[in-house]
Amino acid sequence: MFIGNRKIGRDAAPFVIAEMSGNHNQSLDRALEIVDAAAATGAHALKLQTYTADTITLDVRGGEFDIKDKESLWTGRNLHDLYNDAHTPWDWHEPIMRRAREHGMLCFSTPFDETAVDFLEELDVPAYKIASFENIHLPLIRKVAATGKPMIISTGMASLAELDEAVEAARGAGCQDLVLLKCTSTYPATPENTNVLTIPHMRELFGCEIGLSDHTMGVGVAVAAVALGATVVEKHFTLSRADGGVDSTFSLEPAEMASLVTETERAWQSLGMVAYGPTKVEEKSLVFRRSIYIARDVEAGEELTAENLRIVRPGHGLAPKHFEMLLGKRASRELKAGTPASWDIVMS
Repeated sequence: MFIGNRKIGRDAAPFVIAEMSGNHNQSLDRALEIVDAAAATGAHALKLQTYTADTITLDVRGGEFDIKDKESLWTGRNLHDLYNDAHTPWDWHEPIMRRAREHGMLCFSTPFDETAVDFLEELDVPAYKIASFENIHLPLIRKVAATGKPMIISTGMASLAELDEAVEAARGAGCQDLVLLKCTSTYPATPENTNVLTIPHMRELFGCEIGLSDHTMGVGVAVAAVALGATVVEKHFTLSRADGGVDSTFSLEPAEMASLVTETERAWQSLGMVAYGPTKVEEKSLVFRRSIYIARDVEAGEELTAENLRIVRPGHGLAPKHFEMLLGKRASRELKAGTPASWDIVMS
């Protein structure tokens, strides 16, 4: 499958998405700087989030509309206020996407309701992403699928039954190109809670491309995911965590994102195929293996012993496995130290 001009699959380098989210801190200039920085890291796509506070929640104070989890980065915040701070103004989308195109980078978004899909269609985005918190929103999934664009669905929190419903809804509504992202919906996530062994299992179950939406720090989990078959890697991205912002704590900085792009591609390159024996590039190293050599001068007819034979480098003589077979044999001719052993140096 392709997203824009970028091939997605195990025969292509991992597709790396830099997620801006709310790290623009309500500054369009900063948002455009993030685009520039993401492009410089080598990330293949920039992703936005398309919602307003009113399209994602209700303007209600207290109760379940306030975040009470003491371990949450956003504890004490009201949902409506949080989303109002984090949202990307819709009139910013076009200049952000234009800047990405100028860099040759793809740009698409996560819609959080049907009106966002209509808006993004007007901008002709190349793909859509469904957030983990929306993967049970089947009407939204069907709306996106009906566009005919590639769809990426994050799988955070979803049971196997819920994932099956989401995939069925997407395919039933016309989605031909589907990617599921293994995701742990904690912020930040920890490696031990990421369970990337799920990646090959999801590929087998759903028969589609599988990737990783990664909220851990660093690049180690992403590299492991690619080793297990992930073809897409998404990470939150910011100019500097020190600048603050609703998602800055678990976002990569430019040098880290550049490392992610490099190391995931290296991981992909290393997979290769099941292969034994020397590769083409290893063949020239064969001569530096050990082999059997005459260790000191030997007279014709003299017995070959552990004193006048040695297993050393380089590898021009008989293989070490023949050492015991040569012991006790008689030299067929005079042999100088440094002569590689061969079958014609012994009497028949």
